[in-house]
Amino acid sequence: MENTILFSEKQCFRQWWIWAVLMLINGLSFFGLIYQVFLGNEFGNNPASDYFLILTCMISLTISFLLLQLRLETQINKEGISLRFFWFHFSFRHYKWVEIKKAYVREYSPVVEYGGWGIRGFYKNRAFNVSGNKGLQLEFLNGRKLLIGTQKPDEISNILKCMKLYQD
Repeated sequence: MENTILFSEKQCFRQWWIWAVLMLINGLSFFGLIYQVFLGNEFGNNPASDYFLILTCMISLTISFLLLQLRLETQINKEGISLRFFWFHFSFRHYKWVEIKKAYVREYSPVVEYGGWGIRGFYKNRAFNVSGNKGLQLEFLNGRKLLIGTQKPDEISNILKCMKLYQD
């Protein structure tokens, strides 16, 4: 069975500060909605229309829902590596081992090297990460590089060693 999954990981954005900001925005928009639309008081010195407050609440809830569903999924099998950054990729992107010159786990600086988390970089040097500072670095035969963030670096290293693909 060549397609047996040897490694699988799902990661989501769970940084406390993202959720604190979203809760503050959601709380403020809902407070304004309730205060003005349901209690009949004006919210602020220059109050927005009721429709705008309703729209603001709907947008903030939608953004929160989309961020809650956003996830990075990684799978490794004997054929290669597959990844999907859900909401941006609806199907997995596959990278075959025969296309990869080097594969190794490394520590990196998300902000310094890639400008933060998410889908970062350009065609030649790209990163997919949601949190942390450890990732699977792939170097392709055509010179491209791809970093896939992981919360399970030891597990990936062991799989690469077992497959005799690990390179320091």
